[in-house]
Amino acid sequence: MAAAQNKIENGPGESRATKTGKPKIVNETRGESINRIRYAAIGDSYSIGEGASLNESWPAVLTRHLSAEGLHIDLVANPSRTGWATQQAIDHELPVFVGAKPNFATLQIGVNDWVQGVDEETFRKRFVALVDRMLEVLANKNRLLIVTVPDFGVTPTGPRYARGRNISNGILSFNNIIAEEARNRGLCVVDVFPLSKEMRDDSSLVARDGLHPSAKEYAEWEKVIFPVVFELLTK
Repeated sequence: MAAAQNKIENGPGESRATKTGKPKIVNETRGESINRIRYAAIGDSYSIGEGASLNESWPAVLTRHLSAEGLHIDLVANPSRTGWATQQAIDHELPVFVGAKPNFATLQIGVNDWVQGVDEETFRKRFVALVDRMLEVLANKNRLLIVTVPDFGVTPTGPRYARGRNISNGILSFNNIIAEEARNRGLCVVDVFPLSKEMRDDSSLVARDGLHPSAKEYAEWEKVIFPVVFELLTK
């Protein structure tokens, strides 16, 4: 899974909490207060839109969808990188995340840990360290959404990364860890694993590289992620 760079955009303001639970941003130059959400995503190829484009990644599509529904939201950082595992996210993505000062975040990580042969215990420790550090940054601890890892084994070239292992079972075991640690912290989880199975029988859902999702598949993920995020940000 080759590396690809992404563009990181910075947004305005500092976050504060209102009585309604919506973030409040103070415009330092004009002294005006507006509701604004600073969104940052941490992840790997699936969060940066590998196989499609950055604008077609599900975090970008999600941001536009939320904006269309009347939420004031900026995707202030998406340092996700193709090929990166959880430790690399800790080492390289977290500093960007902290500097972006988000008040809402998503995390989708773990596929490259499994591909690289990271054992379950080590993955759990690294995942927990990453999640807990992200929560330290967020003023509202409920505003971290976790997204599971898809089953890349159903794609045409996915089996090349099996190395004698069962991809579906391996990813499921990591997703169980992800869901368990999220529940322990009262976090919402969106499971795209079942949805990703559709890539087996529909070539339009797979990118030209035969491995990553296409823009169409990312859009399908966003459809199930959106209602959970919308409720999270408006309740």
